[in-house]
Amino acid sequence: MSVFDRDCRRCGRLAAFLDEVRSANPAYYCRPVPPFGDPAARLLIVGLAPGMHGANRTGRPFTGDYAGILLYETLHRHGFGSLPESISHDDGLQLTGARITNAVKCLPPDNKPVGAEINACNDFLGSELRGLPRDAVIVALGGIAHRAVIRAYGLRQADYRFGHAAEHRLDNGALLLDSYHCSRYNTNTGRLTADMFDRIFGRARQYLDQ
Repeated sequence: MSVFDRDCRRCGRLAAFLDEVRSANPAYYCRPVPPFGDPAARLLIVGLAPGMHGANRTGRPFTGDYAGILLYETLHRHGFGSLPESISHDDGLQLTGARITNAVKCLPPDNKPVGAEINACNDFLGSELRGLPRDAVIVALGGIAHRAVIRAYGLRQADYRFGHAAEHRLDNGALLLDSYHCSRYNTNTGRLTADMFDRIFGRARQYLDQ
């Protein structure tokens, strides 16, 4: 199983929605969005799904929408990104030691994939996780991403509860760090502050540098 299929249409609702969005926005990418970053990364960031006018438009995770602003600024600050912002797929940005992916590779209506869609995409995430080194760090952005990681590893959800800044040592030696998602809602309401988010990646950097 590969980590990505550009032509995947296994979820009928998502495939039909992408067709609708492509018809209304012919310049948009409107396909399953591939992972972005270092193929040999020891840090994997797992988001939820592409945003309508972000990754679904540009073809790069967290690029072109509000959620990516804080993420790419933070990655740059901790030495994982060559630039502090991600504008387009051809802007020259490179990630070093880090890669970004999503639990669901296709744009869902209202940014809300259903359980069957999350599960249908889980084998792609599982393949990506199995390619990580044993000392990898996985940052899950939000509860859905967290649960998708646990499912992909075949672990019991009850043994690994999501919570911001929670740390979970997995059976294969990897470290799973949880964070609230860097969405506009979470940052505007103060549920997630820039300092809270920075500490997550500071912890990831500390662990990787040990």
